[in-house]
Order: sequence, then structure tokens, then C-alpha cells
Amino acid sequence: MSQSSTDAATPVVSAFYDRFPFPGDPLQDGPPPGYNWRWNLRSVHQAVFGVSKPPLSSAPPLRILDAGCGTGVTTDYLCHSNPGADVLAVDISAGALDVARERLRRSGAAEVVSSLRQEQRSLLDLAGEGAFDYINSVGVLHHLDDPSAGLKALGDRLAPHGLLHLFLYADAGRWEIHRVQRALTQLSVGTGPEGLALGRQLFEVLPADNRLRRHHEQRWSVDCAADANFADMYLHPQETSYNLRGLLNYLDSSGLHFAGFSNPSVWDPARLLQGELLERARSLPQLDQWLLVEELDPDISHFEFFVSAAPVIHKRWDDDEELLAAFGERQPCVWGWPSTSMLGPDLEPLSIEPEALELLKAVDQQPQTPLGTLGFGEGTAALARQLLNLRLLLLIPALD
Repeated sequence: MSQSSTDAATPVVSAFYDRFPFPGDPLQDGPPPGYNWRWNLRSVHQAVFGVSKPPLSSAPPLRILDAGCGTGVTTDYLCHSNPGADVLAVDISAGALDVARERLRRSGAAEVVSSLRQEQRSLLDLAGEGAFDYINSVGVLHHLDDPSAGLKALGDRLAPHGLLHLFLYADAGRWEIHRVQRALTQLSVGTGPEGLALGRQLFEVLPADNRLRRHHEQRWSVDCAADANFADMYLHPQETSYNLRGLLNYLDSSGLHFAGFSNPSVWDPARLLQGELLERARSLPQLDQWLLVEELDPDISHFEFFVSAAPVIHKRWDDDEELLAAFGERQPCVWGWPSTSMLGPDLEPLSIEPEALELLKAVDQQPQTPLGTLGFGEGTAALARQLLNLRLLLLIPALD
């Protein structure tokens, strides 16, 4: 590991993940199962900017950084979801990286990208790496002694039009977890194998109706089946969490810009309200709607979101002429293609009309062809907007 890292927590956190390489997902041969649109840069660009990235063949290879890659689960998806890209994955834990290297070897990740590097380095020590089109840092910054320094370091590596994807802990949804963490600290169980055994024992000996035990059994027991996952949740030696206002202040202080949640449905008041209450919620400014959701849903345990170097302008496809001149691309993150019934980007069930399916097939079979020339007549714009709203269609504007 680089010795230039200035984060005070680095040696402690590195040793912790050497003991408990995280995440504890099993290894398997072949590409990772399923998909996650947040790891596919074309899908991400469509969600954030309203337009997709052009194909790699018409541009230099995308540069992707997985900052705090752990055992390589996200790196695996990033490689297989962005073939032809240059990928750098870094982590401070030698133990986690050993697992990551084996995972990506078995998946064939290096065979689908232009280059793949997996290095034991701190994300604070990447000054010589140049700019990245996409930086993924999931569940990392909140384990730094100084999360602000980590955010600045990643922001410094972001290309002018690049995006940073972050996942940080939320205060409210970790209330019970924090209590267990403090209790185990008071009991001096430690952060090693003994702490793991005693931590698991705690949930066995607490009364069956104890709120902390019920919360763990009902919400987290499956996620914590792997020892590494249990340790990461309850024994971690360094952790910070945020409320929404604190999170936005954290971003503002960095000079970076909030570019949207990567789980936007969680922050929609319609998930929780209806009738007049929903109408009143909808009338609030956007930030106040999010704050309302935060108050009403104490189970929100994390924030996942995109960050940009410059303010984001989301492309609206309201003009028919502009829409019909655009090139379409089928959303790559779907299950069950081709069919009128599929699972969408968030694995949600989707149904489309046969004509919409035919348009999507035409887009798939005739890449870099304007939508208006695919032979669907006057109904093309309406069909395209249906597919766009369902996130099944990605769009690349016509060149000026």
C-alpha cells in the first residue's frame, strides 16, 4: 500500500478489511449475474444528463475508477457493463484485493476491457492518474477519518463532464445499528474473530421481543449471513453517517454538484403518500419533498447519488423534430429481451405495447439511425417517449 496516504484511519481500516474482506459475495466462474444500471455508463448518462454516451468505437476508451473496490464485486460489473473501457480498481486492503483479483480472473473481466489494473492504494493517493469519466465509490468515504479529504481527492480526479457515484450511510435508518455498535464497543468485544462471535451471540441472547434483535432479524439477517458483511455492519472501527441536509452541505463544501439520486424512486413522495397529502407534498420545492420523505421513512439507511464537477443540465426531449433526429439505443440493463414483458433497469416488471417493442427492435438492429427514419410514421415520437419514460430507450442527439 502507498505510504503517502494522510488519512489517520487507513491502517486500522485496512487491517479490518484484511480480516474481513468485504463484501462477502461468493466467487463464481463467468460474468457477474444479472445487471445493475448504475455500473453501465451509457445508462448512467441517460439518467443524469438525458442523453447517452456515444459508442466506445467513436471515442477514446472510457476511463473508470473503482475507488475502494473491496473484493471486486462492483469492479466486475463495471468491466462487463463497459466493454472496451480502461478500468482502475484500488483498495487499501491487501486481503480484499486478493479476493478481487481472483473474482475478476474467474469472470474474464480483463478480456472485455482495454485495460484493467487492480492496485493496493488509497483513494487519497491518485494524483498522478489523470481524469476519469466515471468514478464509483460505494460505501467508502464514510469509513475515512476525514471524509471531506476523500471527496476532494475524488473530485480532483473527475473529468469536466465526468460523474462520481457515491453511497454514504444515512443517520435515521442506522439508528438501531448504531446502538448495537456502541453496545459492542462498551463490551470491548474488539474487531476480530472474537468480536464477530460475540456480536452474533448478542442477537441470540437478547429477548425475542427486543427491538434491536427484531430489527436485525427482520431487516439485516440475510445481508449479514456472510461474516464479512456482519463485521462491516456492526464491528467497523471507523464510520460516519449523515442526514440529508448534512449530506448536501458536505457536497457544497467540496465545490462539487449533486446530480441526482441513483435510487430516485425511494425519494418520490408517492411511495408513501396519496390523495390530498400527496398533492400537498408535490407542491413543495424538490428539496423539501426529499426532506419530507426522509422524515416519513426512518428505514432509509443510506444515500446513493451522482455528483458532477459542473451543474447538470438534463436534456428534455420535448421537441419532436429533435427527438426524431436522435439516434436510439436499447437499454442494455433489462431482463427478458425481446418481449412485451420485461424486467427494467431496477428489476421492476414492465409491459409495453407490441408496436413499442417493434420500435425498440428496430433501434437495436439499426444502430446510429435517426428514429424518424425507422419506418414507424407519425407515431414514432409518442412511442419513443413511452420507451424513454420506462427507461428502455437511450438517446444520442444528432450531430449539429
